[in-house]
Amino acid sequence: MGVKVGVLALQGDVAEHAAAFREALAERPGSEVVLVRKPTDLADLDALAIPGGESTTISRLIEKNGLYEPIAEFEGGIFATCAGMVLIADRVDDPRVRPLSLVPMHVARNAFGRQVDSREAMLEVAGLTEPFRAVFIRAPVATDVDPQVQVLARIPEGIVAVRYGRHMAFAFHPELGGDLRLHRMFLEGLGL
Repeated sequence: MGVKVGVLALQGDVAEHAAAFREALAERPGSEVVLVRKPTDLADLDALAIPGGESTTISRLIEKNGLYEPIAEFEGGIFATCAGMVLIADRVDDPRVRPLSLVPMHVARNAFGRQVDSREAMLEVAGLTEPFRAVFIRAPVATDVDPQVQVLARIPEGIVAVRYGRHMAFAFHPELGGDLRLHRMFLEGLGL
C-alpha cells in the first residue's frame, strides 16, 4: 500500500518539499505527494510537510483558508522546516504568529538575524551516523523544549532539530541539497 504525503502549499518552498518527498517515496509503489490548500486536502494523508517561508504569512494564510483546526487535529505525522518549526511550536516570540501548539517548545523566529546571516553547517543529528549538511536561512531556534521532546540537534544559538511523537521539526532545510536521510527517518518513525 502506498504512502500519501501532503505539502502545505500556501507559501514558501513548496516545490522543493514535494520533490524531496517524491524522491524519498520513489521505491514505494502507489505512493503520492499532494499539495494541501484547503481542509479537504488533508483527507487520507499519512503525513504533512509544513515548509519554510514567512511564518507570519503562512500563519495568516492557515487562518484564511480554514486550516488551523484541521492541521491542529491532524492525526498523521508532521515534517516541519524553518517557518514550519515556528508554526508547530506551542510558544513563539512573535504575537503575529498563532502557533498550532503541536510540539511543547518555545521558538524564536529569525534567530540568525537577517538574510545575509544565513549559512550552512555540517550538523551532528541524533540517529544519523554521518553529519548532515544543514542549510539555515533566517532560521528559527527552539530556546526551550519540554522534557518529553527529543532534541536531535543543537548549535550554539539553540536547538535546531526535534522529534515529538509523530512530528519532527527542523530549523534548517533538509529538502534542499539532495540528502533525504531525515525524510526517510521521519517516514520510518511513522512506520511507513
